[in-house]
Amino acid sequence: MMSGLRIVVTRRWPEAVERELCEAFPDVVLNTLDEPLGESGLREALRTADVLLPSVSDRIGADLLLAAGVRTKFIGNYGVGFSHIDVDAARRSGIVVSNTPGVLTESTADLAILLMLMVARRAGEGERELRTGDWSGWRPTHLMGSDVTGKTLGVVGMGRIGTAVAMRAHYGFAMPVVWHGRGAANSCPVPGSLRLGTLDEVFAAADFVSVHVPGGPANRHLVGAAQLERMKPTAYLINTARGDVVDEEALSTALSEGWIAGAGLDVYQDEPRVPLGLRNLDNAVLLPHLGSATVQTRVAMGRLVLANLLAWSEGREPPNRVA
Repeated sequence: MMSGLRIVVTRRWPEAVERELCEAFPDVVLNTLDEPLGESGLREALRTADVLLPSVSDRIGADLLLAAGVRTKFIGNYGVGFSHIDVDAARRSGIVVSNTPGVLTESTADLAILLMLMVARRAGEGERELRTGDWSGWRPTHLMGSDVTGKTLGVVGMGRIGTAVAMRAHYGFAMPVVWHGRGAANSCPVPGSLRLGTLDEVFAAADFVSVHVPGGPANRHLVGAAQLERMKPTAYLINTARGDVVDEEALSTALSEGWIAGAGLDVYQDEPRVPLGLRNLDNAVLLPHLGSATVQTRVAMGRLVLANLLAWSEGREPPNRVA
C-alpha cells in the first residue's frame, strides 16, 4: 500500500479496479454518486488532491490548471483521447498526464462495425417501429437498406483503431479499403489497401467513411460541408472518434437533404447534449458513447490508469505519459 497521496476519481469505475486502487493507495476519494464534478468540483479537486483521475467528460482547461493553489501533480486520464485536457497548460504547471491507449482498440473497432451495419440495414428504424407496435408484418419493400459486403471502406486516420476497423471490414465483409492519414509512418496491413493523397479523395471514393482521428483544435470540424458534399448520395459516415471532429450542423443538413444516405455516431461535440437536428433524423443511428463500454475493456482501462499512477508514484516514467 502506498501512502501520502490524496487521489480524487471523478466518476465511478468498475468495482474491481476501484478496489485495486483503494488497496494500493489509502487516501482515495471515489465519486459514489457518479455525477459530474463540474468546473467547481474539478477546481476543488485540483486544489486539494495530489492526483486527479478524470474521464473524457471532464473539461480540464488552462484556466483550471494554471490557477493559483493547484496541488495536483499527476492526472491519470481514464481513456485514450485527451483533448479535454489542456496538456500544454499541464506541462507549464509541472503536471504529468497519462492516458490508456491500446486496451480499448478492439471494443471501439467492434462498435464502428456495429454502426456501419445498423445504419446500412436501418436497424434503428426497424427496432423503433417494432417497439411502438407499428410493424404490420413482412413485405418485399419494407425498410430496404444497403449491403455492406463488398462496399468500399474509407478510413480517416490509420492508427490502432482505424487499422482494427479496416481489418474487420476487409476480412469480415470483403471490403476494399482506401484511407488517408497525416503521419508519414502510418500504414495499413490490409492487402490491396490504397492510401489516397487527400481527405477529399477518401470521401469521394468510399461507400462508408469511418473517422479515427484525435479530437482537439487541430481536427475540429475536419469533416464539414465540403467533405460531406463530396460523398456519394448512397454513402454513410461513421464517427467513433471525437464529436468535435464532425460539424454536426453540416451533417444534419447533409442527412436531411440527402447528400448522403446516413450516419452512425457514438460521439458528439457537446456531450451529453445531442442536437435535435440529429435526433429527429431516422437515417442517423445515435449511440451514447459506448465505444469502450465492455466489462473487459473498462476494467483494463482502469488497470492501465493504475499502472501509470504506480509508476509515477515510485519515481518511474509512466508507460503512457502524454505530458
